Amino acid sequence: MKHTYDYLIVGAGLFGAVFAREATDAGRHCLVVDRRPHTGGNLRCDDADGIHVHRYGAHIFHTASRRAWTYVQRFAEFNRFTNAPLALSGGELFHLPFNMNTFNRLWGVRTPAEARAAVERQRAPYAAIEHPANLEEQALKLVGSDIYHRLIKGYTEKQWGRPATELPPFIIRRVPLRFVYDNNYFDDPWQGIPIGGYNVLTDALLRGIEVRTSTDFLRHRSELEPLAARVVFTGCIDEYFDCRLGRLDYRSLRFEHRRLDVPDYQGNAVVNYCDADVPWTRIIEHKHFEHANTPHTVVTREYPADYAPGREPYYPVNDERNTQLVEQYRALAAGLPNVVFGGRLGSYTYADMDDTVDAALDLAARLLA
Repeated sequence: MKHTYDYLIVGAGLFGAVFAREATDAGRHCLVVDRRPHTGGNLRCDDADGIHVHRYGAHIFHTASRRAWTYVQRFAEFNRFTNAPLALSGGELFHLPFNMNTFNRLWGVRTPAEARAAVERQRAPYAAIEHPANLEEQALKLVGSDIYHRLIKGYTEKQWGRPATELPPFIIRRVPLRFVYDNNYFDDPWQGIPIGGYNVLTDALLRGIEVRTSTDFLRHRSELEPLAARVVFTGCIDEYFDCRLGRLDYRSLRFEHRRLDVPDYQGNAVVNYCDADVPWTRIIEHKHFEHANTPHTVVTREYPADYAPGREPYYPVNDERNTQLVEQYRALAAGLPNVVFGGRLGSYTYADMDDTVDAALDLAARLLA
């Protein structure tokens, strides 16, 4: 059968855009479709008179992968934004990640030795927990009571929509404790935001490639699938199979964007809200990502939400049920020689942007070889 395209790429987000770029540059004919009315997936930015608003929440590119960093810089110039979020708890602001500034605020300690001793005192009552049964026990064993109750418990329970005692311990296998006065959240050597916003990056990746937005592959599968010799699917893997084995679970998000006629609202790009009685998990002030000099600002309140059809799926729920279910879907996928699953939803995994770039490059290298 003669096909119009070599590849039909479902999803114009970062994974799909990188794969489409690599395939096109290798001489393949690609069609990219996306059910949303825009390209870029969750990286999409809106221009609010000089402020690039991250429509689907804060995205900060950070990596230890030289390949991923070098690759994205081919398509966009990045600034040197340093992510230094704050956490508001009980009316007090704390620095994240947990570092000497956090420990000083909590306990009044000033030296690393004093801070280490304080952490050990906090951990001591939970040392007997050999095999934590849930996230709460895991967190208490790792950091003790003060950090857990003030800075982890409320935020995490809002994020996942269930008590910490009902969450699996592996969600918080590790809590970084840094005994230095350094508020840089990431310890990766490369970090930044594309100058001009993420649309600059994704538009460059898709330049010269046929893209159809507002095109739902699952609704028009019978028309679209025969067009190409192979499909790269970056949507929800269970939905590709019409959820025949059951639906995978996700957590969703809701965003409330507000333009304010003040030059600065919170003085920082990201402030987490840890108290359980505050319904949002964080407020993002977008101008700080690119140090925009404007008389106004735009802030976004981010609310966790249950996932349901019609909402965007953001975070996979990696509990025992879903882990077993996704393996069954992967077994079905392995039986489709002309369909490849990738990206956050196709892989049912939470992936940072650099992981997404590397995974798309790996897939391209394998398929295009």
